Amino acid sequence: MEKLKIAGGYPLKGTIKVSGAKNSAVALIPATILAESPVTIEGLPEISDVRTLTGLLEEIGGKVMARDGKITVDPRRMISMPLPNGKVKKLRASYYLMGAMLGRFKKAVIGLPGGCHLGPRPIDQHIKGFEALGAKVTNEQGAIYLRADELVGARIYLDVVSVGATINIMLAAVKAKGRTVIENAAKEPEIIDVATLLTNMGAKIKGAGTDVIRIEGVEHLSGCRHTIIPDRIEAGTFMILAAATGEGVLIDNVIPQHLESLTAKLREMGVPVETGDEQIFIGKPDKLKAVDIKTLVYPGFPTDLQQPFTALLTKAEGSSIVTDTIYSARFKHIDELRRMSANIKVEGRSAIVNGPVRLQGAKVKASDLRAGAALVIAGLMADGITEVTGVDHIDRGYSHLVEKLNGLGATIWREGMSQKEIEHLENS
Repeated sequence: MEKLKIAGGYPLKGTIKVSGAKNSAVALIPATILAESPVTIEGLPEISDVRTLTGLLEEIGGKVMARDGKITVDPRRMISMPLPNGKVKKLRASYYLMGAMLGRFKKAVIGLPGGCHLGPRPIDQHIKGFEALGAKVTNEQGAIYLRADELVGARIYLDVVSVGATINIMLAAVKAKGRTVIENAAKEPEIIDVATLLTNMGAKIKGAGTDVIRIEGVEHLSGCRHTIIPDRIEAGTFMILAAATGEGVLIDNVIPQHLESLTAKLREMGVPVETGDEQIFIGKPDKLKAVDIKTLVYPGFPTDLQQPFTALLTKAEGSSIVTDTIYSARFKHIDELRRMSANIKVEGRSAIVNGPVRLQGAKVKASDLRAGAALVIAGLMADGITEVTGVDHIDRGYSHLVEKLNGLGATIWREGMSQKEIEHLENS
């Protein structure tokens, strides 16, 4: 196991390039199961979630060739082999295997997914969709069993807007008989990305990116070549850390429209932001003003950027209120920021951040992926050395983070952990 060490106080300057979208990749890779010939996906981030999913495809008989952010999946010899635990436990998005395997094989056995611990994230809307299409779904000994004689299109209204359920139902419905209509669908850019891949494979999908998606089932899907969209959450993380410690940072390979809610808040704080076609420039602010944020489904402020943004707010003048309406348990980073002298208190679904505070380096633990990003940003701002454990969480979503940040002038490195440190981490 490794830990990150960060020497704070170094100003960042230069250009940093965004990788492919993690939240797209974890759905695009399972979608290849539905094809009848090889699928190539380009621009994938080199992260542990991608490696875990490609390993799962190999477990069910897929042939995967991966190199330099490009994978080719040959799904022709795949079988509906049960995946009750193991790698499935490592990431939340393993649930996309349910929709893809159900769509191709009309059956699947998938262990209950793992990933970051962010409080209740039920898959009831996924199951509702599968059942509406004609599947029988049972929970047996900690695994989800899905069985269907055939899948038939249906009208499905999601009780809550869910990215995962929207994509999973799409995967199951593209080869179902007749028409499927998903109402109250999520609108995230990653959904459009998945729909684009499926359409290139021969699916008939209309309305992706709106709250009503219509799918006409087809019998066959073929292989294709697809390039993933840039990661808007990684781009947003870089925008935040540039606002926190930058002296002029150009963020390359972005779709600025995907980041409008964050851009608006940064400008409200007093951060100079200039947008181009595929780039965003973050200038050095004179001072930062406190702002309130409330996370909402897209195109609102992303819950995945709430934790990194909270770290930035410790530098703002005044009191800021951060409210997370998506995940109730997404404040585990607050105690760690307090270790670094942050003045924050949590009240229900909100955190009140008082600033400005000069953060101090400390030993902290990343409890989940975006909490890890928040602690890295805090470490870049802090006086002295910050030591971050739980690096495996960060590696799930940020490709070559250390190299990218050092390229801007940061001083950040990895170190191995002693056995005593590992035992302490596991027991804490």
